[in-house]
Amino acid sequence: MIASVAIGAANSHPAPALHGRGLGVSVALVFFVAALACTVQDGFISRAVATQAVAIAAMGAAGVALVALQPRGPAELAGGAAVWMAVARLPLRLGAGIAAATTVGLALAEGLAGGSAAVVLAGILLCALLALVAFFIQQARASQETTEVLLAQLTDAREEQLRTAALTERSRIAADLHDVLAHSLSGAAIQLQGARKLVERNGAGPDVAAALDRAAELVRDGLANARQAVDALRSDSTPGVADLDALVETFRSDTRTDVAVHVVGTPSALSSDADLALYRGAQEALTNIARYAPGAPTTITLRYDTERVVLVVEDRVEAGALDKAELLEVGGGNGLAGLRERVQRSGGELRAGPTETGWRVELEVPA
Repeated sequence: MIASVAIGAANSHPAPALHGRGLGVSVALVFFVAALACTVQDGFISRAVATQAVAIAAMGAAGVALVALQPRGPAELAGGAAVWMAVARLPLRLGAGIAAATTVGLALAEGLAGGSAAVVLAGILLCALLALVAFFIQQARASQETTEVLLAQLTDAREEQLRTAALTERSRIAADLHDVLAHSLSGAAIQLQGARKLVERNGAGPDVAAALDRAAELVRDGLANARQAVDALRSDSTPGVADLDALVETFRSDTRTDVAVHVVGTPSALSSDADLALYRGAQEALTNIARYAPGAPTTITLRYDTERVVLVVEDRVEAGALDKAELLEVGGGNGLAGLRERVQRSGGELRAGPTETGWRVELEVPA
């Protein structure tokens, strides 16, 4: 549009110049080019409506001036562009007002410059056609935006329906788990306590007592894990690294253990599976420390890299307090095996094993 109007103005009479009517053509052409260049910028539609209206009105005024100065030139294109922009970009009343004023100005300028009635009528019809097409385009754009909003609301409603159904199913599973597993484990714990009393009364060997104590410990751990699972199922959210400080604080107060937490890098959002895997990893590592190396100073490091997040839990045992055979038994249970499966489901990996000073658990999940 800019090229067409500029080339047409340069080849019409009077041509753009620095004096006389040519100076007026030059000024009007500069105003039109500047206004049109402003309106086609990407950020123009985000500006205030008043700013847009002023730019489009300036474009229309420049088009009217070009028609008045060059009645036989292509200046109608400049006025038509202003009419199009006014109706397509501005609110309906404001845009229609600017378009009507521009159309009237073009007709008057053409008539006063000696244009015939047919030429004036053709200019009016051109502006009316451009305004009508721009109006339909604006309505289509508004309808599309309304459709997109309705589709987004429908998607939100479906997601909420699925979330409600999932919560209902999780509540049912939690109730079944509580009624069956938790009650069974509670009964088993009571029976083991009775068996321990019978062992003490009948004077059974220490191996039997140790086995019963270990069984009772496993039942208590299973009961605690079952309760945590029930709470997680009944809750709408699962624990993650945001709850790491609370977990460490509880561990400190329960075991009187010195635990230092270090966060390296800028925290980033994680998937729910990865977030839960890191939390469960820290929880399992602290549980093993309390069981196999109680009171051992512990360091937890959470490192955020570009493509991964790494959690390291490492304890330091005093020399001679725990031999290598005992360290190797730490990873022999089902806790780390289940944790490894959880981490692998989230796309990460788990590494655990003895160090020169204790035990180290390292979890890595995608960022």
